[in-house]
Amino acid sequence: MQSILVTGGAGFIGSNFVRYMLNKYPDYRIIVLDALTYAGNRENLADLEKDPRYLFYHGSIGDEKVVDNLMSNVDAVVNFAAETHVDRSIHEAGAFIDTDIRGTFVLLEAAKKYGIERFLHISTDEVYGSIENGSFKETDPLMPNSPYSASKAGGDLLVRSYFKTYDLPVLITRSSNNYGPYQYPEKLIPLFVTNAIDDQPLPLYGDGKNVRDWIYVEDNCAGIDVVLHRGKIGEIYNIGAGNERENIYITHFILDYLGKPKSLIKPVKDRPGHDRRYSVDTSKIRALGWEPKWSLEEGLKHTIDWYVENETWWRHIKEKQEEYKRFYEKHYASKDE
Repeated sequence: MQSILVTGGAGFIGSNFVRYMLNKYPDYRIIVLDALTYAGNRENLADLEKDPRYLFYHGSIGDEKVVDNLMSNVDAVVNFAAETHVDRSIHEAGAFIDTDIRGTFVLLEAAKKYGIERFLHISTDEVYGSIENGSFKETDPLMPNSPYSASKAGGDLLVRSYFKTYDLPVLITRSSNNYGPYQYPEKLIPLFVTNAIDDQPLPLYGDGKNVRDWIYVEDNCAGIDVVLHRGKIGEIYNIGAGNERENIYITHFILDYLGKPKSLIKPVKDRPGHDRRYSVDTSKIRALGWEPKWSLEEGLKHTIDWYVENETWWRHIKEKQEEYKRFYEKHYASKDE
């Protein structure tokens, strides 16, 4: 396995994965396919542009001709391409169905046609739904509670069906909440960090006690790498760091680290179907030899520092991108408690 197609490789996790793989495997070639929607950004991979092992193609996973052309030249596929933000799915569910389900179908058909060695589908712990106690195992039923998580669950089931029906060598990872450099500033941590830098309100949903397991993106990339190379074909692997914290804890940490007042916290009306707690059992991937290296506090410090030091990157999005402005106005501007 030396040539890998990474779909959605200009996004947050995808771009970090591409960089991780090229740093670790000098003989690998990475082909990135990305539609460059609002959250895809070629600047995320700017440092790789002159690397002969890296190739970028602008296009959608729903475009059968583009996918067919690229799939014929690779050994493996890692599919990050997806619409991913829960808030957006509540108002724009159709786009999630198109990308997360039909786009996955197009990729699977091409992978079947060309006899791809491994097809690794990147999913999310949100497909399990919310859990009050304990942790979800890979064998637990899927109970998605938002159009986003439902579309991802649909993609997961489609991938599984191609293994059962066509013997396609598939793998699935379901990770907990990622954070780190290059994350589009609509997600909680980059949104709150950049708002705090500008002394703008931090729009915190509900009582702020929703619990997430936070994993630094590099740890997730390492886990995906392990599954790609050592995972058992047809299996699903949860990836989480065991860093379960309430959103209010994350909010306070960001403000304290930046030396900003708690008065910046602005409670807003909770979103519909907001899952209370996510937690996944990671014993299966740990049996492959993987374990997270970053503590939550060190990862948060590193992430906050990155946004402080890369102000031009996020300020261009927040101040120049009309899509971001529309999103912020729709989801936060008029949601005071």
